[in-house]
Amino acid sequence: MNLKDYIRSIPDYPKKGILFRDITTLIKDENAFAETINQIIEKSKKFNFTKIAAIESRGFVFASAVSYVLKKPFILLRKKNKLPADVHSVDFNLEYGTATIEVHKDSINEKDSVLIIDDLIATGGTAEAAAKLIEISKGNVSAFIFVINLFDLGGSDNLISKNYNVENLIDFPGH
Repeated sequence: MNLKDYIRSIPDYPKKGILFRDITTLIKDENAFAETINQIIEKSKKFNFTKIAAIESRGFVFASAVSYVLKKPFILLRKKNKLPADVHSVDFNLEYGTATIEVHKDSINEKDSVLIIDDLIATGGTAEAAAKLIEISKGNVSAFIFVINLFDLGGSDNLISKNYNVENLIDFPGH
């Protein structure tokens, strides 16, 4: 199954000049969604990890299913002010703005090695912030797995240059 066939491309969304890669067409097809989860699980076998984390919000779709199948704890990396207990926070730049993500302080400790799953990597700002959250929590980043890599925007290369393990299922140009 070619998962690329299940990704819809929407020009000029959310703003002019952006070619948005829409995963809703992938997850609404039960066979394509199952194949995506199976491929993530297969790629995850290369790494040792104790927990799975996902970046809000589309990463939750994939990571929660992987967490269930692998019977690993699932950690939420959320937007600012969405978690009710004490948090670690990291500010970062997006392709079109700035943001903050947070994790509960009691979610990760020095014994944890964390697999981070997200739907897409573009410039890598969000992913790098996610890694910083894991490290601030004294955990180790085992690897990143992305469904889509927008290869010409450099995010994966940036993470690899910082010695992170990076895998993806689909490559698309970002423009």
